[in-house]
Amino acid sequence: MFEKYTLVTRGFQNVVENGQVLGFQIKIRIPYYRGIYLALINSLEITVDGQKFSPSQLRFSIAGRTFTMDEMAREENARWPFGEPATVTVLKPEGLALGLHEVTLEQAIKPAYMPGRGFTSQITRKLTLVA
Repeated sequence: MFEKYTLVTRGFQNVVENGQVLGFQIKIRIPYYRGIYLALINSLEITVDGQKFSPSQLRFSIAGRTFTMDEMAREENARWPFGEPATVTVLKPEGLALGLHEVTLEQAIKPAYMPGRGFTSQITRKLTLVA
């Protein structure tokens, strides 16, 4: 529905902590037409330059809180408001090289009233990683 707005062009950067690069971050928006509870996110997949990252490598941050994918599935109170960017941190030692990267984001949201996998969206964009 709102796929073209889901990958935010700003905020694509490596994550540095104590002088060590732990991975990289991207900002994403929900493709659904309204906000949802995090437990309704059935899957979140990130692929960069053909490399798909496992759910165990992803950390999802919204409203000052950070969750693993397993924690999101059990979270009963946290919501992702429509239009508000969330930050996804991908744990990848040494992060990504500076420059242009092809990023694919796939999200599946499972509201109770949708059969099967639910509402799924996918977008691929070229994003520039800057220092």
